[in-house]
Amino acid sequence: MLVKICGAASAGDVASLDRAGADLVGLWHGVPGGRTDLTPRQLTVLADAVHRTARLRPVLVTFLDDAGALRAATDAARVSWVQLHGYQPPGLVRALKSTTDLTVVKVLHLGTDTRAERSLIAAYERAGTDLFLLDTVAGDGRIGSTGQPADRAAVLGIADRLSRPFLLAGGITADNREDYREVVDHPLFLGIDVDTAARDPDGRLSTDRVTALRRGWRATDGSGVPG
Repeated sequence: MLVKICGAASAGDVASLDRAGADLVGLWHGVPGGRTDLTPRQLTVLADAVHRTARLRPVLVTFLDDAGALRAATDAARVSWVQLHGYQPPGLVRALKSTTDLTVVKVLHLGTDTRAERSLIAAYERAGTDLFLLDTVAGDGRIGSTGQPADRAAVLGIADRLSRPFLLAGGITADNREDYREVVDHPLFLGIDVDTAARDPDGRLSTDRVTALRRGWRATDGSGVPG
């Protein structure tokens, strides 16, 4: 099971996540108004710090919908994963997959009228989406890092329509894995994506909190085998 922590903004954050045993670190670029949005130079510097760790992989998290700008950013930072966190069309996925070897993660949103987005799932898959991320939209329409719990039934309703693996986001904490037992048991479940619960009261990424998240969600199934 993968553990992705989103919103690293410093070399200290990267070191903290490495110590905690995370797998993927989300680096924000092209997220207008985002509290940890990085300039192209900051993205490259921080991605370099990730590359120097033993296990972490950087993921460019973005609202950008321009394939050329995304290729330029990922090439400069040597980032091979990109998370399209917004309402980008399948055509953008197709453009990225046809000219790069990027692993493309497409976010699908929960908590709003998602009929239009659900109707595009097959198109996203045909375009080359490698995996999906199911995330909760706040009541005011905000997307990304809202801390709003995902509705289990809504997650399963979308997961059953997929043929690609998915990550789960939205209100995940170190001790609520059992609330999502059916999701964890889904054959396409790949891991979790966390921001809010990975931070201390001052908003900084916390080694202790990420370690607790990793341990809580990589629980054993009773046979000693990690779930």
